Amino acid sequence: MKPPELIALDGMLLRRWTPADAPTLHAAVLESFEALHPWMPWAAERPQADEQAAFVELTIGQWDAGEAFVYGIFDPGGERLLGTAGLHARVGPGALEIGYWLHRDHTGKGLMTRAAGALTDAGFALPGIGRIEIHCDEANTASAAVPRRLGYRLDRVEEIGREAPAEIGRRMIWAKTRR
Repeated sequence: MKPPELIALDGMLLRRWTPADAPTLHAAVLESFEALHPWMPWAAERPQADEQAAFVELTIGQWDAGEAFVYGIFDPGGERLLGTAGLHARVGPGALEIGYWLHRDHTGKGLMTRAAGALTDAGFALPGIGRIEIHCDEANTASAAVPRRLGYRLDRVEEIGREAPAEIGRRMIWAKTRR
């Protein structure tokens, strides 16, 4: 069983990536690069269009294999990319991790809290999923605000070393368990 390929929320649409989305994703990453670079290890350098196309193809394959369910977050008409978020099976059996980022023009509006809340619900609707986590560096207070607002609890902080320039190398692991 997989989550829905389309999740409509007030003011936004979470939609599974398609190959046609690669140019839109590339443009959004370039526009938001200065905001992403400090926090995202994959944004060490400005990505090229072919790298974004490969990322989209990777997410399509992961979705089909049930390994990850990554969505583009679009405006209600599905035209403007607001960010991306996904459910990733990389934190052990019976658990998923939510990863996310927003376009620089759409931060601070509660969009990611709503998107991550919808993904939390979608994740818990999957059979066998009893725990969902959100990971972020301790210095990334904006990212940490999302799980805090959604009622996740801080499970632990792990010393992992810096992976991106603004990080301090202390990863906060926020967790929520199925009720």
